[in-house]
Amino acid sequence: MNKKEAKKRIDKLKEMISRHRYLYHVLDKQNLSDEAFDSLKHELYKLEQENKEFITPDSPTQRIGGEPLKKFKKVSHEDPMLSIEDIFSEEELADWETYIKKLEKNTDFEYFVEPKIDGFAVSLIYKRGILSIGSTRGNGKIGENVTQNIKTIESIPLKLELVGKFPNQDIKNKAKSLINNGIIEVRGEVYMKKTDFNEFNKKLEKKGEKTFANPRNLAAGSIRQLNSKLAASRPLKFIGYDITTDMLQIKHSEEHQILIALGLNSTDGKICNNLSDIANFWKEISKKRDNLPYQVDGVVLSVNNNKIFKKLGVSGKSPRGIRAFKFAPKQSTTCILDIKVQVGRTGAITPIAILKPVKIEGVTITRATLHNESEIKRLGVKIGDTVVVERAGDVIPAVSKVIKELRTGNEKEFLFPKKCPICETKLIKPKDEIIWRCLNNKCLARKKEILHHFVSKKSFDIVGMGPRIVEKLITEKLIFQPSDIFELKEGDVAPLEKFAEKSSKNLIESIEKSKKIELSKFIFSLGIRHVGEETAIDLANNFGTIEKLRKLNKEELIKIPDIGDKVAESICNWFQTKENNKFLDNLLRVGINIIAPLKKGKRLKGKIFVLTGSLDNMTRNEAENRIRALGGNLSSSVSKNTDYLVTGTSPGSKLEEAKKLGVKVIKKDELLSLITETTIG
Repeated sequence: MNKKEAKKRIDKLKEMISRHRYLYHVLDKQNLSDEAFDSLKHELYKLEQENKEFITPDSPTQRIGGEPLKKFKKVSHEDPMLSIEDIFSEEELADWETYIKKLEKNTDFEYFVEPKIDGFAVSLIYKRGILSIGSTRGNGKIGENVTQNIKTIESIPLKLELVGKFPNQDIKNKAKSLINNGIIEVRGEVYMKKTDFNEFNKKLEKKGEKTFANPRNLAAGSIRQLNSKLAASRPLKFIGYDITTDMLQIKHSEEHQILIALGLNSTDGKICNNLSDIANFWKEISKKRDNLPYQVDGVVLSVNNNKIFKKLGVSGKSPRGIRAFKFAPKQSTTCILDIKVQVGRTGAITPIAILKPVKIEGVTITRATLHNESEIKRLGVKIGDTVVVERAGDVIPAVSKVIKELRTGNEKEFLFPKKCPICETKLIKPKDEIIWRCLNNKCLARKKEILHHFVSKKSFDIVGMGPRIVEKLITEKLIFQPSDIFELKEGDVAPLEKFAEKSSKNLIESIEKSKKIELSKFIFSLGIRHVGEETAIDLANNFGTIEKLRKLNKEELIKIPDIGDKVAESICNWFQTKENNKFLDNLLRVGINIIAPLKKGKRLKGKIFVLTGSLDNMTRNEAENRIRALGGNLSSSVSKNTDYLVTGTSPGSKLEEAKKLGVKVIKKDELLSLITETTIG
């Protein structure tokens, strides 16, 4: 990006961020997710750091929040309520430490790390221990006087007293001195527990009133309105994280202890001596976040020594000695560089957005699905657009929103193709479907996708035969259909580029090993439309052999739970097609050994299992197959109907959910007992 382009992008981002900041901080409206908004701010910050001549006083990176509303009296913050600069990776964490160590050489840094609660920042001023003023952050220097609303929050004491815990006499003395000697300013977040928020929204729904998007918006809306009776009717809470008054002689971690001693809530933090400890705390909170009573979007890390913190000073809008280490977002913003279409094994044509690389949940994303032609029209997406991309778990990244305010006029419309981009066959959109398809069975792109699916982990699981190797074998005309794979010899593979003698031998051994396959995996490998893993398992358990499947009819299939008309018709059509039967004959000819499913027992009949974490020495597939063989059922999520949660190492949030619901939790050894003994304990 040259200087002219950088300047144009910076100006667009400033305009966009300022507009959304006004909506969010002044009007309490939200048109963009927090994660997408953070991504835009981070992009602007990085661009300005790379092009410092374009930093101006009116940039969103140089200010804190929205302007105070006129309906409230203004309050000046003697000590500005500054914002906190965000970081999003361990690399940026290391860069920050390197930066502050250059400023304070020969200093051993100690850090205090605490959850970053996603609430509404306020300041509480106590005079001689009595609550005098409650105010919003506003623009950092001037906020709004919301004292009457603040006083309705039960977790904020109107009078400070020594009612909390005292870890030592020094903390008690300091807390007592603060009460007696004048003004204390406490800063923290007004928030709402997630359970209270859900209940509040349910009540609004029953009344036919508009609900709130998230707890933060509800907390902000409650504090920033004139009728204090409304604030009093809402279950708001306060949690403190800072005392601005005379704290240079103590550590930031001790401020939290003083807050508790004074009868205020405070966040649970941890003293860390190195970056590894900080990263571990960040990961720990990230795992717990769904089970915490309040919303958190990261952790805040501060230089614990207040003298050093003060000495480090301020840069732009943020103190140098503090950072907000945000959780890996499930959403981010980036630009669409191009749109291409890919051809699937069933002929489905899927438009793919080629993206400017962006990290989401710690993974660099360069491509995202646009699903189909209808979705492109619904989003109004163009090549060159800035878009919101989201990724949840292992789900393929998808474009979910176009930020049309950032358009420059240079964006290009995408014209959906009328012909297959590979074989140029005219595309067909079957009646009542939204997917365009290439119906040419000889299409090279379809053949590649069929072969990729066939050798994948959930099918034949041929180790060492990834997409690149498959394409190489196709290009060299060594394979044309799946059965050809099993006729490959070491001498065929060894001459190929990047194939050494050992790797070619390993590949042939892996192919030979894969010839022995469970019936359910074999069915899944065939790539029958609408047949996923679970349906393949149902077919294997109900029919037992491939020969019975070749003779089945639609009526037999519909009797199986979860198989409806559409799926049954697809399965029947596949097995009744002459070409597909020849395909099966070829596979059986090359020596595929199909293992029939174990006879289904009754020992675990009706019992529902959820597996979480690594089971060591036992693959999840082995455990699942054994449970099914004994009549048990599997689920991906814990509910009140779950009978057993099987935990391995790093079980995650499912363990907490199981404990809440009273679900029996067992380890791998106990599972082994269940699937080998004659009775259930």
